[in-house]
Amino acid sequence: MILKGKAWKFGDDISTDHIAPGRYFHLRSNLPELAKHVLEDADAEFAGKVQKGDFVVGGNNFGLGSSREHAPTIIKVAGVSAVMAKSFARIFFRNSINVGLPALICDTDQIDPADELEVDLTGGKIQNKTKGTVIEFTPLPIVMVEILQDGGLAEHVRKHGDLDLSCDLPEE
Repeated sequence: MILKGKAWKFGDDISTDHIAPGRYFHLRSNLPELAKHVLEDADAEFAGKVQKGDFVVGGNNFGLGSSREHAPTIIKVAGVSAVMAKSFARIFFRNSINVGLPALICDTDQIDPADELEVDLTGGKIQNKTKGTVIEFTPLPIVMVEILQDGGLAEHVRKHGDLDLSCDLPEE
């Protein structure tokens, strides 16, 4: 899977409250409307200017806070193709994959706002087209890539009927 877009840079400790402000809780059943407010407490212009395919780039501990699945969902609804950060809150990372939003752990210090990026999810490479550099990351496990390709966990289960989590363990 190859993704292309522009970087929107955020710092450390971007919480689910930054992503999906609590004052818009009443919009949780209207995701397109809620997505109009995505990340507005971190960047008031983001929701109005983000383009389909763009990337959210964070620092450490992206997505900390409550386990609101609305946070990664409205990032995806806004058109973002992936979120990259040095580290993620564990529940945000899982919720992202489950809703079909790639979450990539990588060195984001090498990415500046508005850099044009090309991401190879299975190859584990981010090409910064603006700077002519490559950032490597550990590729997502195949099961996660399959979930993403299917549009999220619910669609993956509808399509395949179950998750094959078996692995080849050595016999005792």
